[in-house]
Amino acid sequence: MEFRRINSLPPYVFTVIDGLKMAARRSGEDVIDLGFGNPDIPSPEVAVEKLVEAARNPRNHRYSSSRGIPKLRAAIASLYERRFGVILDPDTEAINVIGAKEGLTHLMWVLLGPGDTALVPTPSYPIHLYAPLFAGADVRRVPLGGPGTDGENAGEAFFANLMSAWEHAWPRPRVIVLSFPHNPTTTCVDLPWLARLVAFAREHGVILVHDFAYSDTAFDGYQPPSILQVPGAKDVAVELYTMTKSFSMAGWRVAFLVGNAEIVQALAKLKSYLDYGAFQPIQIAATVTMNEASDYPKEVNELYWGRRDALCDGLDRIGWHVDKPRGTMFVWAPIPEPYQDMGSLEFASFLVREAKVATSPGVGFGPGGEGYVRFALIENEQRIGQAMRSLRRVLTRLGPSPEE
Repeated sequence: MEFRRINSLPPYVFTVIDGLKMAARRSGEDVIDLGFGNPDIPSPEVAVEKLVEAARNPRNHRYSSSRGIPKLRAAIASLYERRFGVILDPDTEAINVIGAKEGLTHLMWVLLGPGDTALVPTPSYPIHLYAPLFAGADVRRVPLGGPGTDGENAGEAFFANLMSAWEHAWPRPRVIVLSFPHNPTTTCVDLPWLARLVAFAREHGVILVHDFAYSDTAFDGYQPPSILQVPGAKDVAVELYTMTKSFSMAGWRVAFLVGNAEIVQALAKLKSYLDYGAFQPIQIAATVTMNEASDYPKEVNELYWGRRDALCDGLDRIGWHVDKPRGTMFVWAPIPEPYQDMGSLEFASFLVREAKVATSPGVGFGPGGEGYVRFALIENEQRIGQAMRSLRRVLTRLGPSPEE
């Protein structure tokens, strides 16, 4: 049987690690999973309480609105005004999407088609690459470049690479997909950097799509900027904001597309044919959470900050030196020099088999990710410490640790 769109998809390399992890667990091994970025921190109590309350009301069991109920869109507008000083019209400049992946994928359907071109960073979160491809567009991978956690150098390298890709692409790219703080490399940029890109996009008629998944996950005083903070950004830009990481509500699938009204309304038209929105009690609970638990992202961030330090300091003690990221819930770690001959998939497989520690191989994020593995901060500090001891035992080519 022949299928469309999926035949050209490469094997999902993360399934190799998942298979090894599951096999080890079936045999009774304790695997510390630092691979899949699946938040383990509980959702806000008020969200759960409001969900239960709303679900008991049979009126909320009917079809909802694919745009999101009015109070939900008003809540995201209020959040953007509080957090970023950005004024949004909840009726025209905000729409609820069923998770950022759904929102991005369907957004590409209204922005791109066969014959169009999109620029996407490499390495990248897989859906950033495949959403334009599912829409039939040509994708040009733009090397992010620079050290993974050095925002200034990596940002400057990426900007130069974007300009070069633009000049050499034909037809001229219609969309640039961005995401800062960046998954997987953890690269961060500042508002002046975004302002330069907005100026370029306004001059050349390019649409900027910014996946702002880690808007509240940042450390050491860094504050991730919204692209909509740039004056004039709404002329060319839209942004995806999600409650997944900020409010630790991954399974709830609550996210938003905000920004350029024309683009938001185009997505609204498409979604009116595709869905009736999220279950209304979820929308009600998300509304109350944004309004009444607005400080919860700070509590979540403190936990990730402690885990980041535990992981990076632990790796440093065993001789695996990595830079501490300023954003995201990940650590992007170059494979230690004595093990670089293995490649990221073989090295990540080795860590699961021998150390019982799961990571994500960098090659799974595209060719630009080879030579790295990604750690996700989804275990508590005690479990991270246990993982470091296991890695120390297995990574014998790193030499003796300072304690020894």
